Amino acid sequence: MKKVLVAYYSEGGNTQQMAEYIAEGLRIAGQEAVTRNILDIKTSGDLKSYDGYIFGSPTYLQDLPHPMKQFFELIRDVNPSGRLVGSFSSYTHDVGYTAGGQAAEIILDSLQNQFKMKPFEFGPLRLKEDVLKTSDGMRACQDYGKGFGQAL
Repeated sequence: MKKVLVAYYSEGGNTQQMAEYIAEGLRIAGQEAVTRNILDIKTSGDLKSYDGYIFGSPTYLQDLPHPMKQFFELIRDVNPSGRLVGSFSSYTHDVGYTAGGQAAEIILDSLQNQFKMKPFEFGPLRLKEDVLKTSDGMRACQDYGKGFGQAL
């Protein structure tokens, strides 16, 4: 059994809900899933005992919110090179969003390029918040977690 951290930043609760569904999928795949808000992770030592990581954040103005950017500084100290990483994000509307302009893409791209982490083959998971509230949204998150768990 591998241990996966599903860490997220959420203000309205939607990204947290995605994290919980993804963790359910990981458990269905037989892996141990730990779900934590990034604001509760204070040191890089809190990140070292995991075999894989899935990070999530809402998208704000085609960028990551400031707390998520600060969180990346902790990741730097872990030396996560080669570890499997996935990403997810929620968003409210489609206006102005371009490919690569959503948090999930930014997270995965940054971790792959800056820290040489291995990107999950499914790529980033993005869900519009109204879709998240449906059974299709829940299933998409669980499937992402299951796939990640199987890839480990």
